Amino acid sequence: MDSTTHDRTTLPLWERGAHLEVSWSDDSPVTAYVGHAAEDAAGRHVQPLVEILAVGHGHAHANLRHTATAVGARLRYVDHEVGTGAGRRVVTVRQRDEVTGLEVTSHLVLPDGRTSLQAWTTVHHGGEEEIVLQAVSSLVVGDPVGAGPVADVQVVEGSSEWLAESRWTTRGLRDQGMLAEAHLAVHQQQDARGSHAVVGRGAWSSGERVPAGALASRTSGLGLAWQVEHNGPWRAEIAERLTAAGDGTVSLGLFGPTDTDHAWSRVLRPGETFTSVPVSISAVVGGWQDAVAEMTRHRRHLRSAPRAGGAIVFNDYMNTLMGDPTTEKLLPLIDAAAAVGADYFCVDAGWYDDDGDWWDSVGLWEPSRARFRDGGLDRVLDHVRSAGMVPGLWLEPEVVGVRSPLADSLPHEAFLQRRGTRVVEQGRYLLDLRHESSRKHLDAVVDRLVDDMGVGYLKLDYNVTPGVGTDRAADSPGDGLLQHALAYQSWLDGVLRRHPDLVVENCASGGLRADFAMLSRLELQSTSDQQDPLLYPPIAAGALVSILPEQAASWAYPQPDMSAEEIAFTMITGISGRLYLSGRLDQMDAAQRRLVREGVEAARSWDDADLDGAPFWPIGLPSWEDDWVAVGKASATHSRIALWARSGSATTIDLTVPEGTVEILYPRAATDDWEVSEIAPGRLRVRPGAARPGARLLQITHPTG
Repeated sequence: MDSTTHDRTTLPLWERGAHLEVSWSDDSPVTAYVGHAAEDAAGRHVQPLVEILAVGHGHAHANLRHTATAVGARLRYVDHEVGTGAGRRVVTVRQRDEVTGLEVTSHLVLPDGRTSLQAWTTVHHGGEEEIVLQAVSSLVVGDPVGAGPVADVQVVEGSSEWLAESRWTTRGLRDQGMLAEAHLAVHQQQDARGSHAVVGRGAWSSGERVPAGALASRTSGLGLAWQVEHNGPWRAEIAERLTAAGDGTVSLGLFGPTDTDHAWSRVLRPGETFTSVPVSISAVVGGWQDAVAEMTRHRRHLRSAPRAGGAIVFNDYMNTLMGDPTTEKLLPLIDAAAAVGADYFCVDAGWYDDDGDWWDSVGLWEPSRARFRDGGLDRVLDHVRSAGMVPGLWLEPEVVGVRSPLADSLPHEAFLQRRGTRVVEQGRYLLDLRHESSRKHLDAVVDRLVDDMGVGYLKLDYNVTPGVGTDRAADSPGDGLLQHALAYQSWLDGVLRRHPDLVVENCASGGLRADFAMLSRLELQSTSDQQDPLLYPPIAAGALVSILPEQAASWAYPQPDMSAEEIAFTMITGISGRLYLSGRLDQMDAAQRRLVREGVEAARSWDDADLDGAPFWPIGLPSWEDDWVAVGKASATHSRIALWARSGSATTIDLTVPEGTVEILYPRAATDDWEVSEIAPGRLRVRPGAARPGARLLQITHPTG
């Protein structure tokens, strides 16, 4: 219910635990503020809900941030609406800038019973002269973790790299390289001119930085998680501003592409509308782990219904056939995968290759005749079905090799380009999904594979990225890339509508395009291409900050030359999220296969989505070199913890866990005896059984009543 205090009208959005409100007055823009329900936010509303950078208008106060913009400061409340239904409230708040005639609408979608929301901004030009947009926020929140000293705010943010994805750090906002204490109040009440920004570039949305993060405050006791839901460039910005009383206050701004970071600008002509990319936040009374748990449940609310539940996928690539499939290699591997309990069998890269040098010749996606001489690829897919599994294929739809016949047969406009020249990356052109001929080609490929060949699973990869974008039919390269990214989303939606039973995996050289624009649509996400089992655990554990556990597909690639402890180690990496199985199972002995099957059964016995499980980190987020790595998944009735000792020097480790009765769930019979003991309620001490790498899957049954 709206209320008016201190000459401001307030609209509460969350009113339990963490409190979120938007408010406005006749002489200031709409603002958003997070705090405790009992807190008085008067005087802290200095950060507008919407910020817009535009040529000819710039900032209201000189700075390098994307806040304190002239348009954002001039916006004034017009009206708002609240709609309900489908388990959520939809709040729209409309503002107008009288100078430019821009009409700005904030769309806030709030799931019932949650302290989370999804947001985006539409900008409609109601003026008379064109405006060149340079940045449009999707959401800006003041005091995202409540009032309190800036020095007490901690930031959790992720870095990413091929083979080293999802590496997280936790720092204070006053730490070196973040926001300096510059005694702003002494300097004529001016805000800081800089900010701390996390920026994703190009079409690998998580290629350098993870498009998600968290904040927490020791003073307020609040935590907040955020994510940008875009398969392209984005910016998250934390800045310090001053209240009327001279206190430092933090703002969090979430953006899609910007001019400063991504060469993005959009010419908005009278009558035209621009829509920003969606973002989400969740806030709780608690720390950053509690905020991530709330965001996990928010993601489930937004996500389309899963198509394969907790089904187990076997893929022939990683540390196995490595892009060299043939009928002779695949048939025994198919039988072995079925024997350990796989539900899907995906033939990865190489199934279309006749000459052994396919990287720069791909594009037609027709089965190889040389690799599948007796009965063709159809024989292999039939064998998968006869073994009781659903057949799948790897596909990299957005690329066309420079040697591919398709490079000449498709029109020039079907490719991403700069100044009339096609963008080339590592011998490949990239399709522009805005062009009808590109979409028709890809639709024909997918329809042929699904309708004619009976494929029920597609692994969609994306191994090259076009850089800043394309300037063909666009106001700027960044805007061309934004339009292409949205067109790719639309193409995926069309595929899934036409093929409602098709299961699609998201991959980009592992986890380099792991964003919620993709994950809201697709079944599972490859977390990495990491081939060293000792290096994978911090990736698998870190992935659950930004990816739903039931979608975080981490490889388990047991091999016949591995010991039982080594097999359990790599299997637990997969079980920690969504088990994604590979390995030369066909060359294993019976005992090794039983150990793999036991891991498959352990994975299948826990369905995160059904249990509404949320991740937690019993010893904190791992560093890349840590000896011990741990990640848990908690539900109302029980919890599971994947625990890895990555070196022979590991001795004991103490874990903070939910209370209950603990057991070692996997492996049941082990060559090394690990000791697990309760040292206090909610505290476990674990001692590995030998001075060598090992892993265990623990299960804790919570007390009832």
